[in-house]
Amino acid sequence: MFSRFGRLAAVSVLACSLAGNAFAEEHVIEMLNSDGEGKRMLFKPDFLKVNVGDTVKFVLAQMPHNAETIPELWPEGAPTFKGKLNEEITYKFEHPGIYGVKCMPHYTMGMIAMIVAGDELPNKDQIEAYKPKGSESTKRFEEFKAKVAAQ
Repeated sequence: MFSRFGRLAAVSVLACSLAGNAFAEEHVIEMLNSDGEGKRMLFKPDFLKVNVGDTVKFVLAQMPHNAETIPELWPEGAPTFKGKLNEEITYKFEHPGIYGVKCMPHYTMGMIAMIVAGDELPNKDQIEAYKPKGSESTKRFEEFKAKVAAQ
């Protein structure tokens, strides 16, 4: 049997864990062929700041696209993913850091995204070492670097 104190402690732990989940957000990133404003092959938004514990859902708005990890821009110990073509992916950010995501078929056309989870950036040095493929990916990546530097 639980003592009165034991029951109170168990209820407190349960309430805290539920409250932690209640504050986690789900963000949506669309995978698009065009944004209607001249930008082609993109994630929208393509740069996102989230809290550790939040999730991001990559939603197929136009076909064909996928979302997958850029291994060179990924925190150590964080699970990676590789979505199939036209598959929606939901990913929970459990480690702080900088996360790079690409659509493999349109990677060289600039279809990349960056997600910054939390305030600690243990893999910030990866930004300087990473060299995207394709001029459009390089251009978008330089925009991401400026946003991270401004934080």
